[in-house]
Amino acid sequence: MLEVFYPKKMLDSAYEIPYETMYERGIRGVIFDIDNTLVPHGAPADERALDLFRRFHQMGMKTCLLSNNKEPRVAAFAAQVDSPYIYKGGKPKKSGYEAAMKKMGTDRETTIFVGDQLFTDVYGANRVGLYSFLVKPIHPKEEIQIVLKRYLEAVVLFFYRRQLRKEKKMQ
Repeated sequence: MLEVFYPKKMLDSAYEIPYETMYERGIRGVIFDIDNTLVPHGAPADERALDLFRRFHQMGMKTCLLSNNKEPRVAAFAAQVDSPYIYKGGKPKKSGYEAAMKKMGTDRETTIFVGDQLFTDVYGANRVGLYSFLVKPIHPKEEIQIVLKRYLEAVVLFFYRRQLRKEKKMQ
């Protein structure tokens, strides 16, 4: 029942995903959430984000930013990292993810998603059939509606981790 919210992989940071290896395996596009996934909420692109997107451009990996935030915030960040974007993306609706893939010219098999929230980011990516990465929020300061969702996320993550332990024992 809760599996619809489970990420395919959970990591500490978007910056530790082996993107070059994924490219070698056929991944050609990455859809990113911005706030608390790549930078703290509302922050501009920092050197780490700029370096990451330079790597993408050099290897030929497409990117698209998918945010529920308003255009001024998303457009400013997108301009810094030179990436297409979708603002007011309506996550977890499928349409934002599908529009992002269309912008990148990729499909479900060649696209991954990276975000920090289960009920918007990961759930939406899973609904579309994308390989989803859940990363830890970069900064603890969040809007109140997100803070409240984090309590529910903790329950889902408890069962997710329990399932991972069971699967590991069976191997």
